[in-house]
This record gives sequence, structure tokens and C-alpha cells, in this order.
Amino acid sequence: MSKSANAGHAKADPKSKAKAKAEKAPPPRRRELRYSVGVRSREIGGVLLIALALLSLLALSNLTRGSLSDWWSNGLYRLFGWGAFAFAVMVGAIGVLIIARTQNIVLVTPWRAIIAIEIAFFALLPVVTAFAAFTDDDMWSEITVGNGGGIVGWGLLTIVAPIFTRYVAGFLYLVILIIALTIGLRVPWLTWYARLKIWLVRRRPIEAVDLPTEVPAVPATTARSIEEEIVPPQPVLLKAKSLDQQPVQATQLPLKIVKTEEPPKPKIKRERVLPALDLLEGHTSDSIAQGEIEHKKDVIENTLKQFGLEAKVVRVSQGPAVTQYGVEPGYIERAGMDGEVRRQKVRVAQISSLQNDLALALAAPSLRIEAPVPGQSFVGIEVPNDSIEMVGLRGVLESEAFGKLKAKAPLAFALGRDVSGMAIAANLAAMPHILIAGTTGSGKSVCINAIIMSLIMDNTPDDLRIVMIDPKMVELIRYNGLPHLYGKVETEVERIVGVLRWVTREMDSRYKKFSDLGVRHVNEYNERMIEKGEDKLPYLAVFIDELSDLMMSAPVEVEKTICRIAQMARATGIHLVIATQRPSTDVVTGLIKANFPARIAFAVASGVDSRVILDGVGAETLLGKGDMLFLSPTANGPVRVQGCYIGEPEIDRVADFWRAQYADEERVPAPWESSKAQRLEEIAQAGAATAALEDDDEVLLAKAIELVKKHRQASASWLQRKMRLGYPKAAYLIDRMEQMGIVGPVQEAGRARDVLVGPGDEIDEWM
Repeated sequence: MSKSANAGHAKADPKSKAKAKAEKAPPPRRRELRYSVGVRSREIGGVLLIALALLSLLALSNLTRGSLSDWWSNGLYRLFGWGAFAFAVMVGAIGVLIIARTQNIVLVTPWRAIIAIEIAFFALLPVVTAFAAFTDDDMWSEITVGNGGGIVGWGLLTIVAPIFTRYVAGFLYLVILIIALTIGLRVPWLTWYARLKIWLVRRRPIEAVDLPTEVPAVPATTARSIEEEIVPPQPVLLKAKSLDQQPVQATQLPLKIVKTEEPPKPKIKRERVLPALDLLEGHTSDSIAQGEIEHKKDVIENTLKQFGLEAKVVRVSQGPAVTQYGVEPGYIERAGMDGEVRRQKVRVAQISSLQNDLALALAAPSLRIEAPVPGQSFVGIEVPNDSIEMVGLRGVLESEAFGKLKAKAPLAFALGRDVSGMAIAANLAAMPHILIAGTTGSGKSVCINAIIMSLIMDNTPDDLRIVMIDPKMVELIRYNGLPHLYGKVETEVERIVGVLRWVTREMDSRYKKFSDLGVRHVNEYNERMIEKGEDKLPYLAVFIDELSDLMMSAPVEVEKTICRIAQMARATGIHLVIATQRPSTDVVTGLIKANFPARIAFAVASGVDSRVILDGVGAETLLGKGDMLFLSPTANGPVRVQGCYIGEPEIDRVADFWRAQYADEERVPAPWESSKAQRLEEIAQAGAATAALEDDDEVLLAKAIELVKKHRQASASWLQRKMRLGYPKAAYLIDRMEQMGIVGPVQEAGRARDVLVGPGDEIDEWM
């Protein structure tokens, strides 16, 4: 009996604990009230700070007179001295930030910057006091009337001044001021130092060289040989193969111009100077209020319970755009056929089927359920945040995940942050090609800019070269003049096909070099080149911003070229990044999709478009503005990521850094331009050869006419035997004679052609 009683108490303990916990926890309405009161109190505090700042500025400027305002302004002057105005401005700025946070307005200025600026302000007060133009004896009297840094500045100075002297203490506070401004305003000291170093190198005078006063005379023949050597043309005489045929007129070969090659210019060995991360802007991360999270947890659990599903939220992961609530399925007690109550696990499909009902209960614009979360024992319900947090590129580049990947992968790039706020980075060399798709304004072009910026922040033009194709003519134009860029951003559809052909020729050329050296990959080839002291092959990244325009102009050629590059170019270090805003089957064909295992899907219009990109639904529920699903070649399924944002000023600063560093180098034309000129020369040579062949055809035609006149027969097979020609050439000669009226048309029933000329007719009449 005691054992059964103890067992009964043991069974009752969990229920009693849960009941006591439920009694202690406030109801949902009370939590909502506390949350709303907290928001309103912060709004009121922000308004009061702004009002206090405005009144302080009016009092300090003597725009309002009164006993209270005079007392307040005198107090500010005594406390902060000449920094009283700055103090009033800081109070107002803090009030604005508090109100903006309650309204879910994302401001660029982070709280870390505000704190750093406040430290700089309080460091400025003792600096002003230390270097003010009054003696130590008159310092207190000057401070009490509002000069220098006020009482606060005097107090901070007297803390350090007894240990050091007055001016040394002021210098120490000046150092603190500079450090605080560097953190708060993101001052890129290293970048400025690099630019100053480059400017000093350019300004360095060239050392004078003593030249001989007397220059020996140069013979005229030598001067001519330096410019060019003209080889006189030789006439070529074609002899007639028939007695009645006149000699063919001599043809002149084109002039052969032999130019002496100039010695190659020595390559400038540059110091590896990469742009500092200070060129990029930092962004804050605002957390959701705990009351809002608890409210949504209760809504999810209660909604599932209303449909007869027991579940519990066991994990909450807050991301930049969505918050993932990890729901662990519970058990349902049901009576069997024998009346015995049995516990049955809630199926995952039952929770997934309630997606629309959960979205309605949470008042969410869209909702995505990941059932189950890979590697976890719960279902992920992703609920959009009230405001999408901006993910800066700099924050991801500074993350530990990107640092580890960059240490072993030179083509590492930042992608964004996942639903738990963790930084996501990828290796372009391991992809090895990326297909990006989404509707207009979903974030495709920003994603391409983030990938480009990640690559050029960590690679010099000797390590990485870029080809950019932008038929829209608006997104990638700002990269013109970048040292990494081959030529310019190509925007004309007629030229783009030629650029893709050059990429295939470059791929074949690299494979030829690998074969000659006995290596299989570009990394092995570069290691051999470095050992020999020769130039290595750079990686080549090809960016195409809009694929649909190319597929409409030349679908067969573009698809064939892109698929060939995607299939073979990985080992050569050539990688494709292609984006399109029309993910239909006529643009993203089966061949293209099969050769792009890495795909990024932004918000699309329907589940059909999502299936074209990801082979599954999910992209139609995305929020836009950088919200994406990233499908990696090694992952089991797509991962939801909020993409990095990179602004135009940041792009311009980094691009200007590279342009300034390589400004003294002459821009070489795009390699496909020289390839195009070589192709035109080949066509011209082929045309000259065709003309020579046409002259040979005239000789053969004259001989064929003589044979037809003599034997009064005309057929391709007969002419083939008599002249020992191939059948196509013999048939061509018969057709020519038919056009000239020498032989008649083809007869029926295998009869020979009629010969319309006699033995005494002259050939020149038809020739």
C-alpha cells in the first residue's frame, strides 16, 4: 500500500507543480498590459528628454529670459563650461533614439556609437580645461563663471593632474578622446594611412640620370628597321592547264609588314594592401521585447491546443527578419477499442497543416513552417518580426564564422545571418556556381553587390579577376574602373555572347596549360608557378545580373555556353554567379539548373516559381528585402537567411580605394577585344584563301567545259572519273555549267544531260 501511495504522490507531483506555476504566472492580458505600459513610459521619457534639450538650447542662447531659465543655463555653464551646448544636443539625441526604438524605426547610429561619443564629450572637457589660457591660481574662478570645461572638466582633470602634470593629464584625455571618436565615428585611420603612403609615392621626385652630351649619329637604315620592314610583294603566275586557256592574271599577295617587338615592360611588384573594414558601415541589432516573445509563444500553444494538438515551445531563436519558435510535439490521450486510454504522439504533418490558422492567430503577413528542423527534435515556426533588422556586410565580415572560412578559402564571401542570428558565409570555389532568382525588389542585386564586395575586400587584382555583364545597365555600372575588372561592364547584348565565348576559350587555354604541366587544378598550377618565380593564374568570377534578357536574344548560344562553362570550369578557377528576376522554365532551363547546385531564392510570386529554383515550395512565403532561402550543394535543404545590405556609398569608397591604389597603371583593353581582332584577322585570311580557291575553281571549270565539248557527255559521276575529283566538286562544276547554259537540266529516268554547245564554240563566251 505504501508503494502504491508513493507512486500516486509521484504522479501527482508534476501536476501540482504545473498548477502552482500556472497560478504564479500572470495571465496573457496582464503581460500585454505590462508590455504596453513599458512602451508608453519609454515614449514619455523620450519626449521629456527632447523637450529638456530644446529648453536648454533656448536658455543657453539667451532666447528666453526668466529666473528659471537663467538658473538652468548658469548651472549648465558651471557644470560643463563651453561644452554646455554639446550636452544639450546629446540629451536630445538620446530622446530621439528612445522614441525611434519604441516605434521599431531602425536608425543607422548604433548605441555603441552613442556611448563612445558621450565618452569623447566627457574627455573633451578636461582637455579644454588643461589647455585653456589661464593659470592654476585663476583656474577655479574661471571655472565657476562657465569658462573652460566647467566643474566636470576641472574635476576630471584634478583626478589625473596630481599624478602627472596639468598638460600631461590633458594629453592623456586627448588620447581617450581620439580612441572614442575612432570607435564612434568609424574613422578609418589605416585606410587614410594607406592613401597617404600612395600619395607620397606618387609625389616622390624621379632621380636625375647623367646623360652623355654627345649622341652618336644613327644610320638611316637603322631608324627604318626600328619602325617597320616592308617586304616587296612577289607576283604569282597561275599556269593554264589547257592549251586554249590564257594565263590567269597574276595576283598580288598582301604586303607583309614586319615590326620589331618592343621589349615587355617590367611588371610592377606591388605591396599587398587590402581595404580596411572601416570603409564599411556598422549596423545595430535590436532585440525583441521579452513580453512580445512570451505573448506569441502563448498564441502558438493555445492555437494548437484549440485544434486538439498538444505542443510546447521549447526554443526561441531571434533572427534579423523572423523569429523561429521551436515547437516540440506532445502526446494525445485517446481511448482504444477496448476502452483503455492510450497516449499517441502528435504527428508533424498535423502541425504543418495548420500553417494558415497559425498565421491568422498571430496576425502575421506570412508564416513558414520547417518540419522538422534539420538535426533537431522540434518543428520550426518562423514568424516575421515587426521590423526587419538591417544586416550589415561589415558585421558578417568581422564574424568568427567568416574568419575561419577565409583562412582556408580565398573566395569566401558573406551571405547574411540565419534565423538564430548566426553569421552565414560560403566559399565560391566550393559551390562552384550560384544561381540567384527572385522578383523585382527582393534583393538580388544587393546580394550580388555583397558577394562582389566580399571578394574584392580580401583579394588583390593579382589573385582575382572579374567579368561583369549587366544588360539592365543600372546595377553594376559603378564598378567601371575597378582594377579587378576585365575591360568594362558589358551592357550590349550583341557583345555579351562574344564575352561568354571568350570565357570558354580562356577555360580551354587553362586546361591546355594544366596538361602541359601535368596538374589538375588551378591551385596546383599556381603552386608550381610560384616555385618557378612566374606569374600565377588569377581566379575568374563572372557575374551576370539578368539572364532573361540574354535568353530572349540568343537562347541556344547562351544556354550552350553557360552549361559548358558550368560543367568544366571548376578546376580552372572560373566561377559563374547568375541572377534573374523571371524564374520560368524558358529562362532557367533544365540544363542550366542541373549545372548550378548552389541556388539562392528570394521572394517569388508563386510556388511554381519556387519549384523552378529550389525544386520545392517555400520561396513564395518570404518577406522580401533580402529575405532568402539558400540551398548549398552539401546541405539537406534550404536555409533561411537575411542577406547582407551594402549601400552605394560603401561600394564607392571601396572602389575608390582600389582605383587610387592602381591609378598609375595603364588600363589594358579587355582580353576579348584582342581575341575579337584576332578572329577578324582569321576571317580576312580565310577570305583571301577563299578567293584563291575561287581562282582554282575557274581553272577546273575551264577544263571541265573542254571535256564536255569533246566527249558530248555531262554528269557528275562521269566528270568525277575523268578529272579525278570528289563528287561534291564535280556536282558543283556541273551546276555552274548549267547556270552558264552549257549543259541542260537534269533529265528524268536517269537520262544524261543535254550538251548545248558544239566543239567549235569558244569558251570565253561563257566564261
